Amino acid sequence: MGSNEDSNVIVAEVKAPAKRARRPRGTAPTMAAADVAPEPSPPQEAEIRIGCAGWALPAAVRERFPAGASNLQRYAAELDCVEINSSFYRPHRISTYARWADSVPASFRFSVKMPRTITHQLRLVQCDHLLGEFLAQVSGLGSRLGCLLVQLPPSLAFDADKARAFIRSLRSRHDGAVALEPRHVSWFGRDADALLREHRVSRVAADPAMNDAAAAPGGWPAFRYYRQHGSAIMYRSNYEGPAIAALAVRVMAEGAPGGPTWCIFDNTAAGHATSNALDLRALVARTTRG
Repeated sequence: MGSNEDSNVIVAEVKAPAKRARRPRGTAPTMAAADVAPEPSPPQEAEIRIGCAGWALPAAVRERFPAGASNLQRYAAELDCVEINSSFYRPHRISTYARWADSVPASFRFSVKMPRTITHQLRLVQCDHLLGEFLAQVSGLGSRLGCLLVQLPPSLAFDADKARAFIRSLRSRHDGAVALEPRHVSWFGRDADALLREHRVSRVAADPAMNDAAAAPGGWPAFRYYRQHGSAIMYRSNYEGPAIAALAVRVMAEGAPGGPTWCIFDNTAAGHATSNALDLRALVARTTRG
């Protein structure tokens, strides 16, 4: 995963129905405004966001993007989200995040990967200070912050107490979307999934996946996050036409109820992510238009 800095139930009060006044016999009923059936609402179009890990524009696809002052501006003219991976390796100033936010349309959204100091070094334990610093930095994105991505090391097994403490600490500071990508088999059991649902944390659907559960979204169902790392060679393999078509069917059929679905291509090492994202976006758009 490369760096991308600069390169790139509603509760309703229930009342007893009011008694209707009796009308005299022999008179025709009148249609009061309250008796008129409301027009059915049009079906809501699913919110599907498609992007890459980073906003690099490989030479092979550069001409598919309009001119712009920066790669990010050009990228954001065609794709509506991006995953910032460089934050995993090093912190960025709040001013850097603010500059990136100012470079994109108001509808654009960033996902930001949590630092490895929190996930891999401290392994989610005693990291409140670092968590606070990270959230202060990404606040520079303002309304364009769409998601926090928490990728766990493969060796980190599910520990209910430690996981609960970390998620509660995170949720006390951040109320937005959170996507967790665990890579130990113990995270795909019933207890872990219930904990994620309780705290509105979505589990990433990853490709390639260690098992069937890892290939499907889990946890909180109102936000879904797919990460395409490249298969069969992680970070390098291209997703050919049939794979893109199958992915389009998945993201449209399994769209998050009442919330967005993201699909991020992380197969950046050989430059395939950007073209894959463009192809998936075009196919979803054509299918949606019918």
